[in-house]
Amino acid sequence: MKTRTALSIVKGMIFTFLLIAPAVLNQSLAASKPPNIIFILTDDQRLEDVEHMPIAIRLLRDNGMSFNNYFSNVSLCCPSRTSILRGQYAHNTGVLTNKPPNGGFRIAHSVGLENSTVATWLHARGYQTALIGKYLNQYPGNAGATYVPPGWDYWASSSKSAGHEYGEYDYTLNENGKLVSYGHQAEDYGTDVYARKANDFIRNSIQGSKPFFLYLAFYAPHAPATPAPRHLGLFTDAKIPRTKAFNEADVSTKPNFIQKLPLMTNEEIKLADAYYGRRLAALQAVDEAIGSICKTLGDAHELENTYIVFTSDNGYHLGEHRLPRGKQTAYETDIHLPLIVRGPGISKGSTAEGLVGNIDLAPTFCDIAGASVPDFVDGRSLLPIFHGNKQADLNWRKEFLVEHWRVPRPKSTQNRTANKTLDRQFEPASYKREDASEIEEEKDEVHAESKAPTGSQTGNRRTAPYGLTDPADWQNKEFGNIPNLHALRSHDEIYVEYVTGEKEFYRLTEDPDEIDNIVSSPKVQNEVSEKHLDLSRLKNAGKN
Repeated sequence: MKTRTALSIVKGMIFTFLLIAPAVLNQSLAASKPPNIIFILTDDQRLEDVEHMPIAIRLLRDNGMSFNNYFSNVSLCCPSRTSILRGQYAHNTGVLTNKPPNGGFRIAHSVGLENSTVATWLHARGYQTALIGKYLNQYPGNAGATYVPPGWDYWASSSKSAGHEYGEYDYTLNENGKLVSYGHQAEDYGTDVYARKANDFIRNSIQGSKPFFLYLAFYAPHAPATPAPRHLGLFTDAKIPRTKAFNEADVSTKPNFIQKLPLMTNEEIKLADAYYGRRLAALQAVDEAIGSICKTLGDAHELENTYIVFTSDNGYHLGEHRLPRGKQTAYETDIHLPLIVRGPGISKGSTAEGLVGNIDLAPTFCDIAGASVPDFVDGRSLLPIFHGNKQADLNWRKEFLVEHWRVPRPKSTQNRTANKTLDRQFEPASYKREDASEIEEEKDEVHAESKAPTGSQTGNRRTAPYGLTDPADWQNKEFGNIPNLHALRSHDEIYVEYVTGEKEFYRLTEDPDEIDNIVSSPKVQNEVSEKHLDLSRLKNAGKN
């Protein structure tokens, strides 16, 4: 009897083991592999927009770490994305704007920057790499419509020469060297297409033996901020936060390009609020994509062995300091961004205070993967902060460099007297386009908007519910002519120098909305002198 009982116990133990062994084995294999890395990048997302992304809050922020002081070196798409790929400040990459002669994909490609990026570094380390979504502005330029940059094992990015990707419909993807066109049905909505491809890549990579690095770059909420059909009608009552900076009443201490701006009219404020609502609605598909990616990882027992890093390439102003719509300034709206990370060794619901930036992402990914970082990299790995090193967090850096350049004007417009040239170059001419580097993008945005799905089944154009009846009405109300600038952002101050000779200095603890420019105050002249020296050093070097 005892023998039978013992035999039954043994059989039960064997049966139980057979049930749980596969799960235990999967978790053991996941733990033994190097961590996977998923980098999720939005386009033009403001810091506070995350508060309207409940899935990202629940799955990333509540289960990971939020960085309270994360900044973009240049508040413009192509320079920022190049810095992310290379870990360098823009003045060291040479990609300063979105188009030649001082920016865009063609500059990055022509000088060979793509031959040494986070993709090549991780690929050499044995990672399966993928880029899905937006690459560098004006890609593929003259490299050929099916060109795939070095280091990427899987590639699905919009071909600028054959599509209108900003509107989320009627675009063409270069999918591993094959051009694939997408139309204007609901299933062609860009954010959803990129999310499906991302999940497919994750599943396929998990079946292999290599860890993976996924760079997933959405176009949302970049203009024209087209929501998915299922999200049309959301946030129709949204209003831009009415901070002291919104439609700023007194700009007498601001630089000349701000002082020349008129107050926004009630109609312009209504347009700005409507556009803000569209942007938040467009982000809902990104939020859902984050949820689907976490589910795919969870189903495969890889979620806890994967670092997920979420941020934006730059911020966006919408009425602050009378600037109706755009980026490229050194104001907080444009440079202060969300950065949320979850992954192995990161405490749930934790925060970090270190002064970090987009130049730190590439070396961080390398550190996670155990890959070498080239000497030219300006940033440093955030992994010690991820793992709770409070000393590293507190002493990360004292100042972060912020930069901005304009696309040079044609030579024919430069043959003026010095005073006239300076005046014309920086005269705001209220509500002109934000910068010549985005004119081509804007044309695509307007075209894409006119091609967006219509009808109750698939959505609507800029008609109701957002109240924007003509894309040109809003596209032509951008503000431009922001002078070249360099700035230092510390934990609680921002100091800015413009090529015009003008300066700004704000103490952000007591003046978070950057209202009172104290740069001329006799009390701060010693500080201003010190910051000028620090800025001169940093903008001519990079490492700090």
